[in-house]
Amino acid sequence: MGFLMTLISCSSNGQKNKVASTEEFEKAIASKNIQLLDVRTADEYKTGHIKNSLQANWLNKAEFEDRTSHLDKNKPVYIYCLSGGRSAAAAAYLSEKGYDVTNLTGGITAWKQGSKPVEGVDPNTPQTTQASYEGQLRSNELVLVDFGADWCPPCKRMEPIIADFMKQQGSKVTLIKMDGGIETELMKSLKVEALPTFILYKNGVENKRKQGLVTLEEFTSWIQ
Repeated sequence: MGFLMTLISCSSNGQKNKVASTEEFEKAIASKNIQLLDVRTADEYKTGHIKNSLQANWLNKAEFEDRTSHLDKNKPVYIYCLSGGRSAAAAAYLSEKGYDVTNLTGGITAWKQGSKPVEGVDPNTPQTTQASYEGQLRSNELVLVDFGADWCPPCKRMEPIIADFMKQQGSKVTLIKMDGGIETELMKSLKVEALPTFILYKNGVENKRKQGLVTLEEFTSWIQ
């Protein structure tokens, strides 16, 4: 009963939280003008997620608030979790923040039961060793390492800025992208605690580091 009440509770703007069946959800997310959000933990996400979904853990308040702050309020948000409970609560929160949110009834469990496609990180994917990482740093005098992930909202927001910076710098700077969903051991050894994190190396030695959003002007100032 509590779960059903959550689904039909009203947001502060007087609108009921919207829900969709697996068929309705699949049809809606086929549009390019939407944002798809998985609110489970990173470990759950790796076991299977809907293609192109971003990830923000509803159970981690700081992470959820930070990652979802980078969503676009001009685009609808389609949201899901394991069975629909967490995503219903997250949908209510985002609705109050001014987002147009639709929750997947039954979560990814119902999605899988409906034989809908999922993607996941292969647990057997090898991680980059420290020696290999250090070897890559010697590929150029200036190397920018981008610890990010396709499912990380602020990482997605940084993509055009990184593209502009690399276009501006040409061969002067080498870009190395590290998948934060895979390179957990390397991140631990380098004390990379959140995504995105950018590290600039000069002749193999760390020169600059910043976690979160970085402007094009900041990147440019790093190499001047």
